[in-house]
Amino acid sequence: MKEININVEHLTRVEGHGNIVLNAKNGKVEKVMWEVSEAPRLFEAFVRGKPYHQLAQITSRICGICSIGHTLASLKATEAAMDIEISPQSELLRRLAIHGENMQSHILHLGYLISPDLFGTGSVVPLVRTHTDAVLAVVKLHRLSNEFSEVVCGRTTHPTNLIPGGFYKTPSPLKLKEYRQKLLDSVETANLVAGIILDNAGALPDFTRETEFIALTAKDEYALYDGLIGSTDAGTYPVDEYVDVVNEFVVPQSTAKYCKNKREAFMVGALARFNLNYDHLSPLAKQWAKKFGLKPVCHNPFMNNVAQLVEFVHSIEDSVSLIDRLMEDYKDEPRPEITPKAGRGVGVVDVPRGILFHEYVYDKDGYCASANCVIPTNQNHNNIQHDFEAFAPSLLDKPEKEIELNLEMLVRAYDPCISCSTHFLNVEWKR
Repeated sequence: MKEININVEHLTRVEGHGNIVLNAKNGKVEKVMWEVSEAPRLFEAFVRGKPYHQLAQITSRICGICSIGHTLASLKATEAAMDIEISPQSELLRRLAIHGENMQSHILHLGYLISPDLFGTGSVVPLVRTHTDAVLAVVKLHRLSNEFSEVVCGRTTHPTNLIPGGFYKTPSPLKLKEYRQKLLDSVETANLVAGIILDNAGALPDFTRETEFIALTAKDEYALYDGLIGSTDAGTYPVDEYVDVVNEFVVPQSTAKYCKNKREAFMVGALARFNLNYDHLSPLAKQWAKKFGLKPVCHNPFMNNVAQLVEFVHSIEDSVSLIDRLMEDYKDEPRPEITPKAGRGVGVVDVPRGILFHEYVYDKDGYCASANCVIPTNQNHNNIQHDFEAFAPSLLDKPEKEIELNLEMLVRAYDPCISCSTHFLNVEWKR
């Protein structure tokens, strides 16, 4: 039997640095490993000693793709700690903000990072020539998503308009109405892209491994901004109990922590949200899920990419509905006045890569005494490793380059934001 040795250093078409190692001999896997080699980030240390109104601005820099989500989780943690209430209008606008980010991230991942795998190319660049209309459609949707996020948040990346208690400046009602129409007009383009992905979905491997899925869940909506922590294995948990759900631990091959709950690992992200919130998807989103044969509970991690597409369509339709609700009584709200106080607060939102937690403790003057951030990709690393262990043995009869591609595709299916997931590790020396 052949000997297989694969060592992918710094996997491409993902954010951050991750490595794949596979050694097999005589038809048996001797070693398969997902390694995270990214340097520590230290953001939890950065915010200690900082005043409450700076934390969202600082932690938005954890990620350039999920900066809106980090801002919202940070704001919710601060507001929970200081008993700050936001207006119903501000809450609707924040829900729009997270839709804008989901649209930005999902179309970027599907159009530029996943499509080369579907079309058998090394990058999106050759597709500009061979599938020009498809690439232009993706660019059009990406531009719309970026502009929509800018209208609501002040700018596309690292938002300036979202502040504790509400908004620095209420977004223009004329702009919101303008983008309501642009969202409606984008449905045709979204259907075109979805159809192209459907035509090439046969390139996604047929692999399943049963796991636990964790995401926000709510009784009356497809939960992204608010809700309880939901598990396909264990029901729901209060947000304040997140530490007992994620159960972070350290492994030798990763600068990012691993997580587990009821099983050896769990998955977060679009597929987890789909599995827990399917009933609340918009009508067109459900139609596309049906066309792909995607239904809950799906245990194929490669279908996370299809769930991202389904969510993109849902975000279009739900954003239109949210703007309609806003326009019923839209007004220019003043900036909130806040009196700092001591307290602890947990903020949670479900961002493109999964459920995100921020926790802060403030002193009586509103300065941060401690912080904890649990990043979605950090929660997925353990599940990727267990998927590797189940998937790799089924690939050993394939050529080495094809094995390597399949393992790379598995990691990309999770849409990992690797650098965002790394944490500082305190080392205690014993002599």
